Amino acid sequence: MKNYIKISVVAVVSIIMSLTSCISDLDTVPLDDDIITSANVYQSAANYKRVLAKVYAGLAVSGQQGPHGANDLSGLDEGFGQYHRAYWYAQELPTDETILSWNDGNLRDYQEMDWSPSNEFITNMYSRIFYQISICNEFIRECADSKLDERGFSDAEKETIKGYKAEARMMRALAYYHALDMFGNVPFVTEEDGVGSFLPEQISRADLYDYIESELLEIQDQLPPALTNDYGRFDQAAAWTLLAKLYLNAEVYTGTANYDGVITNCQNVINAGFELHDSYPELFLADNHNCDGVIFAIPQDGQATKTWGGTTFLVCATVGGTIVPADFGVGEAWNGLRTLREFVAVFPDITGATDKRAMIWTDGQTLDIEDQFEPSEGYRLTKWKNITSEGVAGSHSTHPDTDIPFFRLADVYLMYAEAHLRGATNASAANALDYVNLVRNRAYEGPAGEITAGQLTLDWILDERGREFHYEGYRRTDLIRFGLFTGGGYLWQFKGAAKDGIATDDKYNLFPIPDSDRGANPNLEQNPGYGEN
Repeated sequence: MKNYIKISVVAVVSIIMSLTSCISDLDTVPLDDDIITSANVYQSAANYKRVLAKVYAGLAVSGQQGPHGANDLSGLDEGFGQYHRAYWYAQELPTDETILSWNDGNLRDYQEMDWSPSNEFITNMYSRIFYQISICNEFIRECADSKLDERGFSDAEKETIKGYKAEARMMRALAYYHALDMFGNVPFVTEEDGVGSFLPEQISRADLYDYIESELLEIQDQLPPALTNDYGRFDQAAAWTLLAKLYLNAEVYTGTANYDGVITNCQNVINAGFELHDSYPELFLADNHNCDGVIFAIPQDGQATKTWGGTTFLVCATVGGTIVPADFGVGEAWNGLRTLREFVAVFPDITGATDKRAMIWTDGQTLDIEDQFEPSEGYRLTKWKNITSEGVAGSHSTHPDTDIPFFRLADVYLMYAEAHLRGATNASAANALDYVNLVRNRAYEGPAGEITAGQLTLDWILDERGREFHYEGYRRTDLIRFGLFTGGGYLWQFKGAAKDGIATDDKYNLFPIPDSDRGANPNLEQNPGYGEN
């Protein structure tokens, strides 16, 4: 749409509303009626939903003009700079799940786990998070009761807008959760901080955890009931899922576990009526918007929501070697993504004859990797495709219709089981086993994959999470929670920049605060191990 609000982020979260033209006096209202400002956009209640679309679009696209337009943020191109792709890089490339044959910039620092505060890809992830927070803050600010009264909206319109506000707060909580998980102690700004250039104060990781928890607890009843909101928008189940994720990692984030909180929120989701989709592969196809068990999705569309990130990257970067692009519904082979021998070992049968999640391409590929930039070395994980469950190609030969199922019921089931094993007092051992076996029955298309109570261990849970969620952006957080991401307890190829892997410093459990932001904001201290604080 033409009428949009453009947010300019200077340094980290110095927020200046830059509304199609440079306005040095923030009290100035442009005289040109064609110039869009918050003063006229928000006069219409209908426009609130349009701006909310921009809030959600922050996860899906990089800017206002599609894959050939400008990025909302400078520094990286439209593809590398897209939120989900940046998130995927940070969560997957430093792990045993994937390696990339491209040697762009300092991208290899991710897979070698030897990054620095000047790494441009880490800076982009950080900037994306805080750009998302800034547009949420601005939208929430415009939803204040005083502004709704001032604009003369009806009671019904006010109630609708208050619902939108809860969704924007949920999006902000998600972005802050990513900041908490990846960067720890970060700048902190809410809608209470006025518009203008200022230097945000840094919040501790523990205090940010408390803030996210309080936000989610407050808004959970303000969001639509589970399974009632539009597809691709938040509801109560999304808030419960994020709370469960927060609590599952509470010991990492704060030093104090909260596994009972995991169980409570997982049970809330389970009781809401979600069901597992009966086919695992269909969750990652071009008509996956029809799949059950998706709690929150990031929609992608080959005609209306195009990006060089998202599933365009996941599908096209997988295709290469002996894979025929048309079999994956695309016309391009980017020949980038492969997996590592250590992760292949997670699958007892890599042919997929039993476990249908083992979608592993071996033809023309070697298991072992001598050269990380040689695309024929390393098997390929082929779960993402731009074809429908009926075998029909998506609507565009480059940009898939395949959505990103960001929160899934299977994750809720496995979080419940893990929290039980970690000592939750309000869990049922029988339920934990039942939930795990529901996931296994779907994967094996029958009871052949079921396990016994004696087989349900934490080590097994980590492997099962790898089998179920590979290439979905879970792995880094999971490995950290299990104490295996850094150090030498678990090695994989090219960890620490060594062919067979070496122990790495525990500082890499957090990414550094980017040099560019610390240079702009003297309030920020660097994370331990990355230089002077």
